Amino acid sequence: MSETDLIKLYSGRILELAADIPRTGRLDAPQASATCRSPLCGSNVTVDLSLTDGRISEFAQDVRACALGQAAASVVGANIIGCSRAEIGAARDQLAAMLTEDAPPPDAPFSELEVLIPARAFTNRHRSILLALDATAEAMDKAARAACA
Repeated sequence: MSETDLIKLYSGRILELAADIPRTGRLDAPQASATCRSPLCGSNVTVDLSLTDGRISEFAQDVRACALGQAAASVVGANIIGCSRAEIGAARDQLAAMLTEDAPPPDAPFSELEVLIPARAFTNRHRSILLALDATAEAMDKAARAACA
């Protein structure tokens, strides 16, 4: 990785997002929780959430990730309230495609994940970038299963 590549990858905006992650911590009484981990770098994100009418009404995240994973979690945390499982799945798939297939960034409300386009070349960071959305999807699935039980 050249110095120019590092500068592009760790842009000022990525570092700003990483330094100011919304909705950090844990919920006192979530409907569901999930933790996802990147085996390559050890990053992990734990999500607690509650749903109302199938949409996220409460959300908290404990983020232990690299700056790229933190930046992604920051965008997710800022835009997550009111999202459905379908919207989370679409955002996750769009983010993965942006990173691996040169696809456009995710649709609103997650379009600011565009800031992570420079990470396309760094496949060892992709899993960390996806952690917040992966953990959110898993927690939503758990909450839905619990509601049906």
